[in-house]
Amino acid sequence: MRERELLPVAPPARIRAVVAELVRPRKWVALAAFAALLGAIGANLVAAPLLGWIVDLVVEDRPASAITAPALLLAGIALVEGALAVVGIALMGRLGETLLAQLRRRFVESVLALPLRRIEAAGAGDLTSRVGTDVQVLGEAVREAVPAFVRAALMIALTGVGLAALDWRFLVAALCAVPVQALTARWYLRRSPQLYAAERIVGGAQQQQLLDTFGGLRTVRAFGLADEHTEQVRLRTEDVVRVAMQVVRLQTRFFARLNAAEFIGVAAVLTTGFLLVGDDLGSGVTVGAASAAALYFINLFNPINELLFLLDSLQSARASLARLIGVVDLPPEAEPQRPAEPADGRVLARGLGHAYRPGQDVLADVDLDVAPGSTVALVGASGAGKTTLAALVAGVHTPTRGEVRIGGATLAELGPAKTRETVALISQEVHVFAGSLADDLRLARPDATDEELRAALATAGALEWADALPDGLDTVVGAGGHSLTVVQAQQLALARLVLADRPVVILDEATADAGSAGARELESAARAVTEGRTAIVVAHRLSQAAAADTVVVLDGGRVVEQGPHEQLLASGGRYAQLWAAWSGVREG
Repeated sequence: MRERELLPVAPPARIRAVVAELVRPRKWVALAAFAALLGAIGANLVAAPLLGWIVDLVVEDRPASAITAPALLLAGIALVEGALAVVGIALMGRLGETLLAQLRRRFVESVLALPLRRIEAAGAGDLTSRVGTDVQVLGEAVREAVPAFVRAALMIALTGVGLAALDWRFLVAALCAVPVQALTARWYLRRSPQLYAAERIVGGAQQQQLLDTFGGLRTVRAFGLADEHTEQVRLRTEDVVRVAMQVVRLQTRFFARLNAAEFIGVAAVLTTGFLLVGDDLGSGVTVGAASAAALYFINLFNPINELLFLLDSLQSARASLARLIGVVDLPPEAEPQRPAEPADGRVLARGLGHAYRPGQDVLADVDLDVAPGSTVALVGASGAGKTTLAALVAGVHTPTRGEVRIGGATLAELGPAKTRETVALISQEVHVFAGSLADDLRLARPDATDEELRAALATAGALEWADALPDGLDTVVGAGGHSLTVVQAQQLALARLVLADRPVVILDEATADAGSAGARELESAARAVTEGRTAIVVAHRLSQAAAADTVVVLDGGRVVEQGPHEQLLASGGRYAQLWAAWSGVREG
């Protein structure tokens, strides 16, 4: 099976540059958050010496009233720490969510500006895993991992200062754990980025395989490809499980080494405290100071483990960020400096050839001439090249050979934007956007009035059921709203086409998923919608071909017949055979 050309992943230098670019306009928010968290941690660290003071008071057998002052100080410190922590976390969350929103916006803008052929080459699975899983992972990191990492790093740094303030030898003892922790972190960081990147890739490949299998279920069944697709799903799933087990093994070894570092560090600090308190050379270290040092180091367990554990989340988030920025950095489709204006809706293709893989033509030497305002039906068996020809005319793909002209101008002369303003493509895969029916329609023309919306629905044969909705045009449809049938969704797409008012319309098997009655209803709506426009119809049902001005029959990527319906029937060729077979199925 041909491997897909996955969307790119940004290198580390580019990731740092984009993050700096996003943070720069909000640097004062970042500094305020840092200062608040620093103050909260500083207040927290004062607690250990105060507890050591209390220990010394007890060792000296001082009265209970002597403990009042340090106890009140502890209570005050707790309040200050809590207030500063809340402010710092709130500011960090605000900063993180703002940056994530900016990145998400840039990602969506970049995707919408990409050539559709580039997205198709990568596969919908690669893109949906980035906009789904990667955005989710990055969002969790922004909300949880990054603030926690900053707090843990500050806690570790300031605790080191606190240990040194008690006695520099306590700091030296605590540092005994650092070599093990540093080697562990280095060992982990050298392995985790590649592993998490691989996890994203195999996850996207699995998702794409599932989309290919279930999205093309009819084709899979028709050509007896169930076993092959089942095997491909199994292989993709095995890849996911294999990489997931590698991640689990990596994490298990990672935490085992951290536990060893903790044991070394706490043993060194306790031993140092024991020696210093019993030292007759006047070290000046009291039991309270030794207790404070032990508390400092024990309190480091959580931030150190959290910091190193968060490397796991941050490496995963970094892999996701690299995948998002890789898409953000993709260049948009090139536009000509002076886009041509089509003279009319004439569609002309000459010597058209296309191959998705070198040497394997899907189309060869196709000529097509569609007069303005006329309708051409593309007919042929599955794999004949009908959808590919429609995609070439719509500018979705660039032909390997030959050219397509719209209104006398080539697609290159028109440019992507002008082509989209001239040609509208509707396939059997219609999306109903979440929101009111009116909002969904106004995607095609934002300034359309309610009367214009109703007129478009009427043309598409949808006004009756639209008026019957609970709130009419204000009824919420799509995810979480009123569910539309397959026929209603296609009629909605046709109504959008009326509002968009494109001179050239391409309908790619727009009635394929409807039943017999629904198909007849949609065919009638399609004829009304395309009236007065140049229309190319990829015919799923030959009744569509019978109603067209011209029928073009494709076989093996070549045009084998073309002409009016009655003429082709009379000639007794390929189209007549298809019509006889289709008529027999209908009668049967």
